[in-house]
Amino acid sequence: MSTAPQPPTSAERLATAERVCTAEQVVNEVREAMTAAGVILPSLRIDLASCSGDAKRPLIELGRCNLDMARKLASVLRGCAR
Repeated sequence: MSTAPQPPTSAERLATAERVCTAEQVVNEVREAMTAAGVILPSLRIDLASCSGDAKRPLIELGRCNLDMARKLASVLRGCAR
């Protein structure tokens, strides 16, 4: 017989909230750096699915952009690689 999943404990909820908060800070850091480089990714955000369930490892969704912005991003990255 399998047991029903238990609801998260207060400590688990707090740990998840802290990870989401950290992920939000990272999204803001990336957005600021990209904006300073002239790159705007309108879909930049936390991937909420990665914050739930057993994964609990927030991922950052860079999202989609138009071709001009993708070229700008490639140009910025090439400049950083030098």
